Amino acid sequence: MDSKDALVVFEGTKIRRTWYEEQWYFSVVDTVRVLTDSSDAKDYWYRLKKREYESSGIELSIFCRQLKLPSSDGKNYKTDCANTEYMFRIIQSIPSKKAEPFKRWLAKVGYERIQEIENPELAQDRVKDYYELKGYPADWIEKRLRGIAIRQDLTDEWKFRGIQEQKDFAILTNEISKATFGKTVGEYKKFKSLKRNNQNLRDHMTDWELILAMVGEKATTDITISKDSQGFNECKDSALEGGTIAKNTRKEIEQKTGKSIVSNENYLHLHLTEKKLNKQIKD
Repeated sequence: MDSKDALVVFEGTKIRRTWYEEQWYFSVVDTVRVLTDSSDAKDYWYRLKKREYESSGIELSIFCRQLKLPSSDGKNYKTDCANTEYMFRIIQSIPSKKAEPFKRWLAKVGYERIQEIENPELAQDRVKDYYELKGYPADWIEKRLRGIAIRQDLTDEWKFRGIQEQKDFAILTNEISKATFGKTVGEYKKFKSLKRNNQNLRDHMTDWELILAMVGEKATTDITISKDSQGFNECKDSALEGGTIAKNTRKEIEQKTGKSIVSNENYLHLHLTEKKLNKQIKD
């Protein structure tokens, strides 16, 4: 991960963050330093945890993960980190007026998430706006959105059938990808010169790659339901069958066109400009 992507700036001060389990985790100490102007943020965090436990019986550490972040000496050390949801809970314990803008922002994010659960079309609209701001072609965006919906149907089916661990989702996804394209997700990202953990492979797929990814996952969903696959091993077998259907489609197209669908093309040239990003945040 590039150093600039491991930082987020709040009111001119940098907060370290790391990408973990498909979401950002932020340094609690850095957040405390920003919101309290404390000269010793580590000590403040220690006293805050102690005070909260004594007053409410709640141990704030349960909201944290010990994740490695870069330090001033250039080395990585384990430090308390929290995702957006749990950071909001921690900030609630900080008696600082400066924390209010941060609280309101997090509350807004939480409210938008509730809206999206009640009306999934809002989430789709926000994703569409995001891709439009980055400059993706309109027809590509439509395929990407459809792929997201198909992926969601598949993961919901897996959850219903006993798949809960994140690593198991990754293994099943790799089964489909390996069968469809001959590459795991990690191998495919490397092939497309994607280096950061937060660079989504599908955001860099061509039209045909997106279509075949949808074929593999839709076939897997339908096969899983038809065979009533239960548990990891049976779902894995269905994932292989679904990916094989997509592979056969790919092979036939490649044979007819004489061109490989598996491409090292990417969309790394598309970036959200600061002006567009600010506009998106305001909207």
